[in-house]
Amino acid sequence: MVRAKDNIDAHGFRSNVGIVVANDRGQVLWARRVGGHDAWQFPQGGILRDESPETALYRELYEEVGVRRGDVEIVASTRGWLRYRLPKRYLRHNGRRAGASRFVGQKQKWFLLRLLGDDSLVDLGCSRKPEFDSWQWVSYWFPLTQVVNFKRNVYRRALREFAPSLIVVEQS
Repeated sequence: MVRAKDNIDAHGFRSNVGIVVANDRGQVLWARRVGGHDAWQFPQGGILRDESPETALYRELYEEVGVRRGDVEIVASTRGWLRYRLPKRYLRHNGRRAGASRFVGQKQKWFLLRLLGDDSLVDLGCSRKPEFDSWQWVSYWFPLTQVVNFKRNVYRRALREFAPSLIVVEQS
């Protein structure tokens, strides 16, 4: 949903953060959207006006999966913005005011995080209006075969960029 406080550039791309949370086994948190007809994705969310990508990262991380800033460490972030266009059926105009830019898709700054504790840190019910109703740990590359098609290239680019930074702790 596009809101008046959203940060949309002159080309119609909404500023957004993408969040990959990894555990020490190299698996990533994969979440199912509420009412999304079995639609799974990484947590993501809009960067509000006058908000830095890092501030948005921590706000969205807590709002979407209940994980707090102190429960993760940033391992990597994408060098630049990764963009995807929404299919026409999802497009809406931003706002009702004259000159409002048309919303065409997302430009995302992605972050790779390492969860510093156990699974109990993830709490999908922490928000008044949860965005996800289920989550699981999946293998690092699994999301590329499962995410909705129009996001696939952005996911591929982010995961490729993060792969050298992935920290895996051997389980004994």
